[in-house]
Amino acid sequence: MIAYLDGKLAYKDATLAIVDILGVGYEVRISLATYSKLPAEGAATKIYTYQHIKEDGQTLYGFLDPNEKALFMLLISVSGIGPGTGIVMVSSMSVGEIREAIVNENVRAIQSIKGVGPKTAQRVILELKDKLRKDELLAKAGVDTVPLARQHNTRRSEALQALVTLGFARAAAEKNLDQIQHKHGGELSVEEMIKFALKSH
Repeated sequence: MIAYLDGKLAYKDATLAIVDILGVGYEVRISLATYSKLPAEGAATKIYTYQHIKEDGQTLYGFLDPNEKALFMLLISVSGIGPGTGIVMVSSMSVGEIREAIVNENVRAIQSIKGVGPKTAQRVILELKDKLRKDELLAKAGVDTVPLARQHNTRRSEALQALVTLGFARAAAEKNLDQIQHKHGGELSVEEMIKFALKSH
């Protein structure tokens, strides 16, 4: 999977960017928030990406802010929300506004987004409110400096992937890593996180 593109911005419009990397242009679908923060064409840029693969093709979705990508990944994990709807959602409201609407169970705010019906809005809130509330509590406790950044903590991702490969259920491994980071702080190496997880299993 393509995790990010680091190159020269060859083209941009409100929904699309093309990043030139060594003469190859990567077309990326972007949110309005990302568009508003992109540099001028010809400037260097780094875009965090999600690669969506279907039978009839591949699409890259891109974000300048890792938190926006993390929220997008959460949204598309909800049944009934594909990447197309996900990008509309993060274009319609800011990361903070979406998080607030979910945590406060504001169905009307989520439902106001084009393509999101009442049942989907309720499902988004039902499936994500506890996770986002937990992120906020961890942030207040000083575990995260930025809510949702933990999802983009590369060491944590590597440790999680390793634990899943070693036979842990993903949900159990995530819970385990949350407890380890809460107890030992966020500066552990991948190896330390895996060792702690294996000992506590």
